[in-house]
Amino acid sequence: MTLAPEATLSPEATLAPEGLPLPANNPFSRAWDTPFGLPPFAAIAPEHIRPAFEAALVKHRSEIDALTTEAAAPDFANTVEALERAGRALSRVGGVFYNLTGADTNEALQAIERELSPLTSRHWSAIMMDPALFARVDAVFARRETLGLDAEQARLLERTHRGFIRSGAQLGPEDKTRLAAINERLAGLGTQFSQNVLKDESSYALIIADETGLAGLPAFLIAAMARAATDRGHAGKHAVTLSRSIIEPFLTFSTRRDLREEAFIAWSKRGENGGETDNRAIVAETVKLRAEKAKLLGFPTFAHFKLDDSMAKTPTHVRDLLELVWKPAKARAAQEAADLAALAQREGENGPIRPWDWRHYAEKVRQQTYALDEAVLKPYLQLDRIINAAFDVAGKLFGLAFEAKPELKGYHPDVRIWEVKEAASDRHIGLFLGDYFARASKRSGAWMSAYRGQRNFDGEVRPIIVNVCNFAKPAEGKPALLSIDDARTLFHEFGHALHGLLSDVRYGSLAGTSVSRDFVELPSQLYEHWFLTREVMQAYCLHAETNEPIPEALIDKIKTAQTFNQGFSTVEYTSSALVDLAFHSLENPGEIDPLAFEAAELKRIGMPAEIIMRHRTPHFTHVFSGDGYSAGYYSYLWSEVMDADAFNAFIEAGDVFAPVVANKLKRYIYSAGDTRDPAEAYTLFRGRLPTPEALLEKRGLAA
Repeated sequence: MTLAPEATLSPEATLAPEGLPLPANNPFSRAWDTPFGLPPFAAIAPEHIRPAFEAALVKHRSEIDALTTEAAAPDFANTVEALERAGRALSRVGGVFYNLTGADTNEALQAIERELSPLTSRHWSAIMMDPALFARVDAVFARRETLGLDAEQARLLERTHRGFIRSGAQLGPEDKTRLAAINERLAGLGTQFSQNVLKDESSYALIIADETGLAGLPAFLIAAMARAATDRGHAGKHAVTLSRSIIEPFLTFSTRRDLREEAFIAWSKRGENGGETDNRAIVAETVKLRAEKAKLLGFPTFAHFKLDDSMAKTPTHVRDLLELVWKPAKARAAQEAADLAALAQREGENGPIRPWDWRHYAEKVRQQTYALDEAVLKPYLQLDRIINAAFDVAGKLFGLAFEAKPELKGYHPDVRIWEVKEAASDRHIGLFLGDYFARASKRSGAWMSAYRGQRNFDGEVRPIIVNVCNFAKPAEGKPALLSIDDARTLFHEFGHALHGLLSDVRYGSLAGTSVSRDFVELPSQLYEHWFLTREVMQAYCLHAETNEPIPEALIDKIKTAQTFNQGFSTVEYTSSALVDLAFHSLENPGEIDPLAFEAAELKRIGMPAEIIMRHRTPHFTHVFSGDGYSAGYYSYLWSEVMDADAFNAFIEAGDVFAPVVANKLKRYIYSAGDTRDPAEAYTLFRGRLPTPEALLEKRGLAA
């Protein structure tokens, strides 16, 4: 690896652990003197990334080499804690780069991502399979009972040792070589998968040139579509894009069945349109390689491998939970479909309900059954007020205060930044970045990430956390209005953000959201509950034009309607989780046809014809753009078992902000990271583990 010959190297590179031996004009060459250590986004250009990554990889490797050649016998400090110190420069570069590739990418960044993906995979495989390094970790682990470690140190040692084993450290030389090749190929495939989906999403727009195409659409959606059309060079027209904040309300309100069908098919066929963005071959190869990887590591299937390091532990436990809700959900969906068909027939539509009809007629049934009209509700859900509501709940539960920092600049003009403080002491807790509006440079969905994680090892480091959403951007001067689902999404992602912000552990490897995949959704899904409380809605749901608070009667209707359409919602989610599990439960996938396999699994479980999976296989980024949720999409439902039960602790206390319960929640869940086993953490909070009954009751599926 070579460094660019331009300019002189920054002298600060030798002074800061994050600094790199790069030309002084590269921001990654030095420690950042920005407020709170915020990345200097305006100074970071794509051409800085590749050299910084290469230098960071070299530096990390040299840190590992120094560790493995340490003359002193391995102990916790010179081995496990030394590993914690290694790679800080790499973490800083990656923290910036990978956040940008998701939230504000471009062709230059995507090209770099494709180049770096196999490079970084190779780097990590070499480290995690390094026999000298593992020998030191293994030696410390063998003496763990005699080292006098405290609970967090013991947990770090156990997780570190387990991580090496799961990465192939105990394999023979040939198997290590093969596993490294598999990991490298999977990394490249995941990058290409996500880039293909983004390209299909960003390149599609159904342009509507005349008023007839707007039939049935409410004003808020027409305005959002006008903005989207202008952004795509079609001023004066309207665009249906594949952003959920536009496509879903369009499918809900449009009375043009032909346009609903056209837009829905484009939405459902992302990643399977032929040509260079088609993901079917990527899925087939990914499933095959993951199965081979699992066998190399001693597991019968990839699902067994992945779930072995989760709360669920086995595919059988996951399938049991999914099938527990599948039967009542399917029965409920059948009744819902009959209700929709009856309404459609009364309106003169005698054909069967199709997937592009469901949202449209479901909204009409909801209005008739609950007198709940989304177009009436939406003006009460202004983005800025819902943000403030999320902040206020964090203040009441956890004693946090949020101070806007308009002088701080993010990576895009839409990004807003707040300093998070402990209200009682004014102590700095972290920075929170909010990036709420959809754009072509951002992948779909909503997520939380970190530019910098928390740690108290070698000095206190506070986190820099970001929430990324895809809400429709309003017309200039107009407030952004959310749907109920949008508002819950905002609270959901802010729950993740709090998990990162409130983290208070010693070691960065155990901090924040570094917990098992089927536990990480608990803090986020639990936080959603507070949005729907009367206390929050009355204070923050004020009408955009009149400023009147949301009427009590409307709150009652919202609460009553919470189990409406739950058959549909549960079926589209659970089918996705079952298909994910089926793919990764194959022992010998062979040359699989992903769409044929998907269809066969859906037929096996009896998927209703009126509903499709929430995420069809060719655009299932949770599962195929990396292995984050592979064999793990069930985890939202697993966590929902806990969140339904956890919120009941506040109900039982008679106060949704009960201080004693909130303190336990903060101590054992939000601030504890991965310092203890998740089941133990939940039990310390609640006094016991949950059962699925609260979940079935929450979804209205209880017998």
